[in-house]
Parts: sequence; structure tokens; C-alpha cells
Amino acid sequence: MWTWPTQVQTVQPGGRTITLRPLHRSDRAAWESLRARNADWLRPWESTLPGGTDASPPFARLRRSYDRAAREGRLVPFVIDAGSGPVGQMHLFEIQWGSRWSASAGYWLDRAATGQGLATWALALVIDHGLTEVGLHRIEVNVRPDNAASLAVVRRLGLSEEGLRRGLIHVDGAWCDHLTFAITADDPAAGSLVAGLRQASEP
Repeated sequence: MWTWPTQVQTVQPGGRTITLRPLHRSDRAAWESLRARNADWLRPWESTLPGGTDASPPFARLRRSYDRAAREGRLVPFVIDAGSGPVGQMHLFEIQWGSRWSASAGYWLDRAATGQGLATWALALVIDHGLTEVGLHRIEVNVRPDNAASLAVVRRLGLSEEGLRRGLIHVDGAWCDHLTFAITADDPAAGSLVAGLRQASEP
């Protein structure tokens, strides 16, 4: 059932809690610092507007737009909190209802937080949430063929690879090809990606 605001969390092996939650007013300073110090790190991978200049809206407007879109069922705009504030974002976007009930998942991490399994566990968590609590039928993840880190994430989760889509998303000033990976509510692993990670981590 669709509800907003909401949060979901899991505990990684080793005891660290990962929480996916809304962006809070109190996150402003941490969020602005996070985005500023990762601007160059994220530029090659983040979508851009064709023929236009991309300018991030002020924090308050961004937070309000996220909450409005979430309440309307168009977006699930989580931040990733590993215990000391936001370290990235994990969201479901382009949500379509009608005869589709589908969405895309997107994410990014603070460069300093990479290599710790956060993206893998957070993506598993948001997909499980999307298929079970939000009620989506299909979730896809589109990854640049040269983004080795993100390819490792979706392949570790066992998402089905559906092929190359040419010129799918405008990124860093150019139309870029992406590989599409997807899972549906009918797949055996639907709703249990986190459980699968936990089982795989057991000795």
C-alpha cells in the first residue's frame, strides 16, 4: 500500500544499519556539502537536460518537490543513511500506474562511501520495498556499459539483463547507451533480494 513519508531499513553483516528515508529539513547542511564535494565524481554518470544547463534547485524547494511527487505516487525519493546522515540517494522514479505499474531505480553514493556494499544492499532494499509495499509489478535499472561498479551491483543481485538500449538517457552532455536490468513481481526472487544477500553472506 502506498504511503509517504515512510522509511525502510536493514542491517548488513557486521552490524551496520542502512536506512532509506525521506530527506529531512535538518539534512540541509549535510546534503549541500555531500553534493558539492561529489560534483566531479558524479558528473560522468548523472543524467542531464539536453540543450540546457542543469542547476540544482535550492534545498528547500528540492525537498518539497520530492515530497509532493512522493505523495502523488510518482516518485519514491529516499536518501541512504548509514548511521550518520545522508551518504547518497536511492530512489524509484518514472513510476507508471495504469496498465504498467512499473518504475526505474536510480542511485548514487558519496565517493567516500563506495566499496562497502552500501549500494548493493540499498538497491536490494528499495526493490523489495517497491515490489511488496509500493505494489509495483516491474522495476528496472539502467546502467552505462562502462560503469563497472554499478554493473557489479545489479549482477550481484541477479537482476535479469534485457539488453542494450541505444541513446537511452542524456548524461554529461551526450545521449548514452544503457544496459537494462529488471525484475518483476512474478520472478522467484521478488521481494527477497535482501534475504538473498544475507543468505549469501553466511559462512
